[in-house]
Amino acid sequence: MSIDELYTILYKGVAFRPSDEALERVRNSYAFLREFAKDKVIYGINTGFGPMAQWRVEDDHLKELQYNIIRSHATGAGKPLADDYVRAAMYARLGSFLQGKSGVHEDIVHLLTAFLNRGIIPFIPEHGSVGASGDLVQLAHIALCLIGEGKVHYRGEWLPAGEVLANEGLQPINIYIREGLSATNGTSVMTGIAAVNQLHAENLLRLAVLSSVWMNEIAASYDDLMSEPLNACRRHSGQIRIAEQMRELAAGSRRLQQREHALYNGGHTEQVFKDKVQPYYSLRCTPQILGPILETLDNAHRVIDGELNAASDNPIIDFETRNVYHGGNFHGDYISLEEDKVKIALVRLVMTAERQLNYLMHDRINGILPPFLNRGTLGLHYGMQAMQFTATSTTAECQTLAMPNYVHSIPNNNDNQDIVSMGTNTAELCAKVIDNAYQVIAILFMALAQATDCLDIRSQLAPATGRAYDELRTFVPELVTDRPHYDEIVRVIDFLRHRG
Repeated sequence: MSIDELYTILYKGVAFRPSDEALERVRNSYAFLREFAKDKVIYGINTGFGPMAQWRVEDDHLKELQYNIIRSHATGAGKPLADDYVRAAMYARLGSFLQGKSGVHEDIVHLLTAFLNRGIIPFIPEHGSVGASGDLVQLAHIALCLIGEGKVHYRGEWLPAGEVLANEGLQPINIYIREGLSATNGTSVMTGIAAVNQLHAENLLRLAVLSSVWMNEIAASYDDLMSEPLNACRRHSGQIRIAEQMRELAAGSRRLQQREHALYNGGHTEQVFKDKVQPYYSLRCTPQILGPILETLDNAHRVIDGELNAASDNPIIDFETRNVYHGGNFHGDYISLEEDKVKIALVRLVMTAERQLNYLMHDRINGILPPFLNRGTLGLHYGMQAMQFTATSTTAECQTLAMPNYVHSIPNNNDNQDIVSMGTNTAELCAKVIDNAYQVIAILFMALAQATDCLDIRSQLAPATGRAYDELRTFVPELVTDRPHYDEIVRVIDFLRHRG
């Protein structure tokens, strides 16, 4: 299970297939629990849930107990999560089941796989999880559909889950021992959202590296900002790798200058230099700014991949040691902390993009472009002036959203859950920052293309940045006279989301 595999499932139409080995683990775990549980007190099998674990449930109510946790916890509120997030959550739940530590019958694996592969998307509201017993409320909405209740998004419509199951020739899951508890208990919703976030965060970083090269081409910067000797002596792997990526993208450019040719030739005697000896930080320091972001995303990728292959419910059913272990593998701190870090890193990326945009818009700063990249009549036409308002406003919202959520905890559940992760809230806030980041980056790319036209330098761009220009110009024409841009921004966002 991995973020990379999830990408092929969500965006390449690849079907998910549990391995025979994993299914065998599921069977062994179920068979062991069925025998082990006969004469023992085990949480959530013959006891109540949460603080009610002190009450025993009689044998003739054990199936009812499992249905009750699903129905009672399907209490989320707010807008439905987007389909990608829900499919990713189901993928993450499968990852937990397939560890063979949950004691569930394999029927639940097969039905959840069918949901994932056939585009049956359970309704999951955005609000409900405190990320402590995992995503109890939001996972309950998936489980509700697995028992044939609730509603699903199917072929563009919201329909009763039971109706869709019947149409697809599928049967709701049976309750055997603990399917209700195991289906609702774990970190799968926050992990699914985080995995999708990771795909977009890594794409946004690629776009930021490309736009930074393009920016420096427009400014005719000296290329030593991305040189190997300069960046290597800082000794940070992220900075070194970003500089290397920039050199690769800049290969073939005829806009970047070499300092040894322009300034080290002994031919300058003037007291004030016409060209900037060093560009502004948002151009010159991109390896130093984007490097820590790269390292942050690398670590998040590792943690999320780990969580996709983790048993995150409670208790843990271990057929190998012939025991049942009670603990807190459902606690979402790993995801919560990483999503806060990713969110903060992306806010920094957005802030850098906004400053680069300001450089392009501000003629007194760049000294080579018309104000607001205006190719029309100054005063009569306004160029990209108003688009900067949108980018600035959106960046400001990102800065507010950068406040860490990992440090928030409100005890609940009769103080049984006395410290909680808020991991799903954190992942959803990170997703909001990602949406905002695409808006700002889209406007920056539009400005980069417009600046390229203003200077008439398409033929001098590197192949990589020239290709980006050509792709944009297939659906966003050069701006001369004023026109509305809101639809164009949406199209550029969609293009950038899928370019990587």
